[in-house]
Amino acid sequence: MPTSPAGRPAAGPDPGGDGRDHDAPGPPEAPGPHRSAAAPRRDGAAQGAPVITHLTGSPGRRGGAARRVGTLLAAGIATTLLVTAGCSEGDGGGGNGEQGDRDLAGQSLDWRPCPAPSEAEGGGTAPSPLPGGTAWECSFMEVPRDWAKPGGETIELALIRAKARDQANRIGSLIFNFGGPGGSGVSTLPAAAADFERLRARYDLVSFDPRGVGRSQPVECLDDKELDAYYAQDATPDDSAEEKAYSENLSRYGSACEENSGPDLPYVGTTNAARDMDLMRRVLGDDRLHYFGISYGTELGGVYAHLFPKNVGRAVFDAVVDPTSTAVEGSLGQARGFQLAFTNFAEDCVARGDACQLPGGTPEEIQQFVIDLQNRLEKQPIPGIGDRELTQTQATNGIAQALYSKEYWPLLEQGLDEADGGDGSLLLALSDAMNGRNREGQYSNLQAANAAINCVDFKERYSLDQTKARLPEFRKASPVFGDYLGWGLMGCKHWPVPGQWETPDVSAPGAAPIVVIGNTGDPATPYEGARAMAEALGEGVGVELTYEGEGHGAYNSGNKCVAEAVDRYLLNGKVPASGTVCR
Repeated sequence: MPTSPAGRPAAGPDPGGDGRDHDAPGPPEAPGPHRSAAAPRRDGAAQGAPVITHLTGSPGRRGGAARRVGTLLAAGIATTLLVTAGCSEGDGGGGNGEQGDRDLAGQSLDWRPCPAPSEAEGGGTAPSPLPGGTAWECSFMEVPRDWAKPGGETIELALIRAKARDQANRIGSLIFNFGGPGGSGVSTLPAAAADFERLRARYDLVSFDPRGVGRSQPVECLDDKELDAYYAQDATPDDSAEEKAYSENLSRYGSACEENSGPDLPYVGTTNAARDMDLMRRVLGDDRLHYFGISYGTELGGVYAHLFPKNVGRAVFDAVVDPTSTAVEGSLGQARGFQLAFTNFAEDCVARGDACQLPGGTPEEIQQFVIDLQNRLEKQPIPGIGDRELTQTQATNGIAQALYSKEYWPLLEQGLDEADGGDGSLLLALSDAMNGRNREGQYSNLQAANAAINCVDFKERYSLDQTKARLPEFRKASPVFGDYLGWGLMGCKHWPVPGQWETPDVSAPGAAPIVVIGNTGDPATPYEGARAMAEALGEGVGVELTYEGEGHGAYNSGNKCVAEAVDRYLLNGKVPASGTVCR
């Protein structure tokens, strides 16, 4: 949950303060499915090919604090520790000039074998064929740069797909957004494909890099060396000198984004991404949009449903962002969510008795141990990876990353124990995973895109004094993460482009049923957001399903009840009873 200029924690699953997974530059919604994330290696890379949301993403999103990840794409699903997919040939960038009256819905996509993902998508190797030999195919689709001028300049969006196994009974395309905002769907879908193989029976699995992300006209801000320094900064200032340095760092970040991507920044928001998806639906030849949104992807799906209710097909929202919460409400919700996840982790450690490596016989004592470690690191960082040290900010970010999934709890326990002994390499590797940094020291554009999308979406701009006034609430909500998330409210203060809304409108009267899944132990997108989304979508549209579990997201948690309910709906059209509870 590094602090993002967007004010949210970075996309890990969904870093951020608006309650989106953010997956922020500070930590999807970067973005990948819940349980497939791999463990980070000591050299700074992740093992395997797991997935945000952004990442955020780091915790959630919303104008001020970090917001949505992973879906960095994240944790959980969320968070993408390492992705390994690619797109098609071409630079994926810039506009193609004036299109006049050209009908973009009639464009023909040139599907080709997928190359290795670009640096902006996270790097790695080209995706391997699926079981049975089905190859991944990639292409680019033209969309208006400015949807207010649909006949004007265009940009290209990178797409990826794997065709359905049963073409005779194919339903259509199932489009995924794994969160962030800022997570590369082109990289994440192949990494997470095993979790969705059942759905490929009757759907072409499709994902994309939204505008501003990966190969789709990526937002660029600081270079790799500058980002190393940016993520190591003190994100919880204690005096006027540190406050000044923090504000100046945010200002420098915003200025770098304006210098390198200024003309694109007004157009990377969620509303434009939703319009892109409807064009994608038409270009793919589908009458309705069949959709699977995770973390920030649920907010994108809600905005789509509001704009195009009659075009909604079978849709599932998992790890749901609360569309009714303001920036402060979303950030506070995320503070409570991460605190709950940390408490559950500490209780589990205590229950294991002597097998627990952390000092303390109660959850409160383990929490105090962690707070003391944070305070020590603020005064004196410890050795991390290579010549990089583990700072307080990076340690907090690494702890948050590990709370996206219960599978990461052993890594968190080990990382905290080693940091207490002076070795910060594991917590730093977790933090790097949240921020999209690979072992070569290269960053994806997850956090840059996260900041750009969050800040153009949300209007709130919190001053230093306004932020400080809210800190007591955040500290009360979370002794471990409150300061970090509270200071994240300043994330968009120096952003060069104004925001669009206070909260998005997701009302969708007349839309087909949308299954909305809430996880009671979700740290990045707290459980309450699912009910709020179901109610906001409207009567007869939002169908709430509860999973009583841990981690960011539910479908890929391994819970059979959730998986079967979703599969029956997407594959057979059987809508689960609203209020269903899976344990």
